[in-house]
Amino acid sequence: MENVLEIGQIVNTRGLRGEVKLNSFSEDSHRFEKLSTILVKNKNEFIEYEIEKVTYSKHQVVLKLKGIDHINYAEKLKGLYVYVRREVLGKLPKGVYYIADLIGLDVYTETGEYLGKVDDIFGVPKSNDVYVVRNDLGQLKYLPSIPEVLKEIDIKNKKIIVNLIKGL
Repeated sequence: MENVLEIGQIVNTRGLRGEVKLNSFSEDSHRFEKLSTILVKNKNEFIEYEIEKVTYSKHQVVLKLKGIDHINYAEKLKGLYVYVRREVLGKLPKGVYYIADLIGLDVYTETGEYLGKVDDIFGVPKSNDVYVVRNDLGQLKYLPSIPEVLKEIDIKNKKIIVNLIKGL
């Protein structure tokens, strides 16, 4: 389903009244306060839940979902992924992308050499993100998300142009 984005994973329950703890994949965990609903993927099905309350516990988001009123129901959600419809999130600022839109893009150097596809992107605390590019042989190249390296990101044409600075 291309019109949804994965934003977290339910990892535990809290209390007896059906609250769930989730690890947020969003840079802004407080984004959940602006949401009225979420989608939970169970097997191949998305189930929509209305958010009744959002709180926080350490580095996790705690949600009280309508219809989940007992720990036994909440337990069934553990391990499931949480999604939101794209249109709910609004338009991103220029130069900002959802990771889901970058995964799978072809990566080329400025001279046209094919490096592979974006396989993963991970954040480094107090630094820039790192793009993991995997070539056809399975070899990995790690590219920092800095303007000197990432020259052009073209979502429409599914490609990224990079400058391999010294050391890469």
